[in-house]
Formats: sequence, structure tokens, C-alpha cells
Amino acid sequence: MPVARFTPHLYRFFPALPREGVKVEGKTVRDVLNELDRRFAGLAGYLVDDAGAVRKHVNIFVGNERIRDRVTLSDPVSETTEIFFFQALSGG
Repeated sequence: MPVARFTPHLYRFFPALPREGVKVEGKTVRDVLNELDRRFAGLAGYLVDDAGAVRKHVNIFVGNERIRDRVTLSDPVSETTEIFFFQALSGG
């Protein structure tokens, strides 16, 4: 089962996120994100915009590679994949 891991900033808003990551079913990054949002209501809102595309200051990596499809999140994942969700902080 793919494992999702998160930037420490998200734990502030979602303290129930396990620090060791979350095992979740899915064949694509979108599937994984949908399942994560089902388990942790509102999480997707921090990572994608209202149209479902990755937010400007968010990066998602499948293994060591940044996802290619930032609009529909169709990048495939496998049973052994680690998916990293990084939310960059901006502002002054």
C-alpha cells in the first residue's frame, strides 16, 4: 500500500496525522489524496485548489520525483510508493 508523508507544518492543523506516514489505497496521486481527505477531512483543501489542481506553494513527490501532472494528479503510484506532500510557507 502506498505511504503518504507530510511536511511538519500540516501536523499543526491535522494533529491526528501519524508522524510515520499514512498507508492508503490508490492507483494515482488523486486516489491517494481523495482517500486522505476522506480520513482527515479538509486536508485536501491545504494541498489543492477549488479546481483540484496542486496549489502554487505545494509540491508533491512520488518517490524522488516531483509529480508531472499538477492539474489532475494522474501520476501513478504503486504498492511500494512513498508520496511526499510538501507545503511551502510564504509571506513576510
